[in-house]
Amino acid sequence: MGSHNLLKDLVMRGQTRKKKANIIQIENPNKIVESCFEEIGGIEQWITIRGEDYNNPILLFIHGGPGSTYSIFTPLLRSWEKFFTVVQWDQRGAGKTFRKNGKEACGAITFERLTQDGIEVAEYLCKIIGQPKVILIGSSVGSLIGLMMAKQRPDLFWAYVSTDQNAPDLKGRLYTLTLDALKKGGVSKGVKFVERMGPNPSDWTRKDYEKKNRFLVKAIRGVPNMVTDLILPSLVSSPDHTVNDIVDYLKGMSFSLDHLYKELVPFDFNKIGRSFELPFFIFQGDSDIITPTELAKDYFDDILAPYKEFVSIKNAGHLACFAQPNQFLGELTERVLPLIIT
Repeated sequence: MGSHNLLKDLVMRGQTRKKKANIIQIENPNKIVESCFEEIGGIEQWITIRGEDYNNPILLFIHGGPGSTYSIFTPLLRSWEKFFTVVQWDQRGAGKTFRKNGKEACGAITFERLTQDGIEVAEYLCKIIGQPKVILIGSSVGSLIGLMMAKQRPDLFWAYVSTDQNAPDLKGRLYTLTLDALKKGGVSKGVKFVERMGPNPSDWTRKDYEKKNRFLVKAIRGVPNMVTDLILPSLVSSPDHTVNDIVDYLKGMSFSLDHLYKELVPFDFNKIGRSFELPFFIFQGDSDIITPTELAKDYFDDILAPYKEFVSIKNAGHLACFAQPNQFLGELTERVLPLIIT
């Protein structure tokens, strides 16, 4: 999807929002459809809970970004709500939570702070819906928060499902994989830029990191583009987001990265360890070049868990669950749903 189509989305915004508002309607008598601010970690945080039957298992999303809230994708996940109660949480410093609190009230944002917030959200969901555990999904940067939540409180989760997995560079392949992806995508300026950055992340600045990722987005070929095909159209046409919400979505992303960058690039996986006390899954896009599939597989091979599976999401890159929501749902119902004890 190019800039012409984005312009069309903006022009058709009102009409598209109405259509999507109809798509996400739930008429079932046992439905649960709630959106509210709840006090989490001492501040008001936005939580959206949706499902056709409140008796269904709870599925809690930990969004990526940093600060890129996933409630904009609700229409894409409408089919999931037949099987799960799907929960989207706008993290501290992101989306409607950022809009409600502003920079000062959000306070210092760290991975540990977000982890504790996430655990509190899970506890809140178990309490109000009356279930003992939830299924945890962590996506992209949210996969790091999800790892920490799963490690610290395995008793709260039926399973941990990671997707768009941020992974350690165990075999020193990230630099080569990045250059290969840029070359394959025909992004010659990106190749030169990354060569100038060099292979050592400790030498990168925040601007380097962001520019490298913009080049990688341009290099995506043959699968839905995470920005132009998924994020921007969903953000512009979301029936639950006003123009002011869109502005604060973008502000929240910048604000969150300001706080998390120094922890993000040199993220300490050794601090978490490789052993987990719950079923552990990675559902990874087979063509992900943002968080390379090869590195996610290396990391998975190193994980110890009572049960684990690595699943390729076909014809998908980054944000695989939104690129291929039907296959992702099929994998969840086939592999994760049977683990739940009723």
